Amino acid sequence: MRSSDNFYSAMVGWAKIILPLCALALLSTLFLLARGQNEPTEIAFSEVQTIAREQRLSAPRFSGVTDDGAIVSIAARSAKPDATRPDTVNIDDMRLRMDNPGGSHITVTATNGELDGRARLARFLGLARLQTSSGFEMETNGLIAELDTGIVTSDGLLEIRAPFGELTAGQVTFQVSAENTGQQMLFTDGVRLLYNPQD
Repeated sequence: MRSSDNFYSAMVGWAKIILPLCALALLSTLFLLARGQNEPTEIAFSEVQTIAREQRLSAPRFSGVTDDGAIVSIAARSAKPDATRPDTVNIDDMRLRMDNPGGSHITVTATNGELDGRARLARFLGLARLQTSSGFEMETNGLIAELDTGIVTSDGLLEIRAPFGELTAGQVTFQVSAENTGQQMLFTDGVRLLYNPQD
């Protein structure tokens, strides 16, 4: 009887030592396997220097109000200050939305752009697309938005798809009407209209 008690006590004593050691071994193995083999464990020093040297904002948002009360918001994928112009920010995947007091709105998108803080201008560079809440869709090679007045002007030729047909023009200017009831569009420089009557 006594020998079985001694054996049981010895087993319990060894279990108190062996089981915690096995648990520690399992936990350490779990932590080692949890780290992906392809994940880098450290960043190269040259990469750290590049990150520190390049000032860049991810997903920035800018907003303001024009003199006529329109709300302007600009969003982007990234932005960084211009090295030669301290008041200018270079922007990737630029998107502007202008909500006018009368309820209408326009959106402008471009792959690249810049925001000039001193001149209060947003420039859309390259191919820019503009959409209005009234159903107009346009493509042009660059747009300039005056952030104080809310006036948007195209840099050159543009193609327009309207609810009533298609237009081409040398330039278009958007501005809020004097009564703040909507957006006025002024097409100039060789306007051509292809009218498609609705059924």
